[in-house]
Amino acid sequence: MKSEIHSLETNGTWIVTQLPLGKKALGCKWVYKIKHKAYGSVERFKARLVILGIHQKEGIDYIETFAPIVKMIMVRTVLAVAAMRAWELHHMDVHNAFLHKDLEEDVYMNPPPGFLPQQYGMVCKLNKSLYGLK
Repeated sequence: MKSEIHSLETNGTWIVTQLPLGKKALGCKWVYKIKHKAYGSVERFKARLVILGIHQKEGIDYIETFAPIVKMIMVRTVLAVAAMRAWELHHMDVHNAFLHKDLEEDVYMNPPPGFLPQQYGMVCKLNKSLYGLK
């Protein structure tokens, strides 16, 4: 959980501010997962902070939804071209890749449980997206 919070704060995901009048703050929760190695042993414990975007209303809290994905046909095409031209390939993982885009809407979230001061009226104004946000 500390690693996830550090990553989100380093990325500039939010700023702590007062909740403006007439705005509502969405809740958030922790989702836990155990990552296993190929032979079944535990590799690491993972915690992810997700926002409860199910409470957002289209046209009020957001205009459109978008999820950047790649189609498998494109992956196969790139691999085929690389094989034909004997290109060297490298694999990499961009941690929280789609979370790096700036938000255009004003979205407020209650502070993550156990990490930020739970002062009355203080919320996190999101600068970047979180898992669960529409």
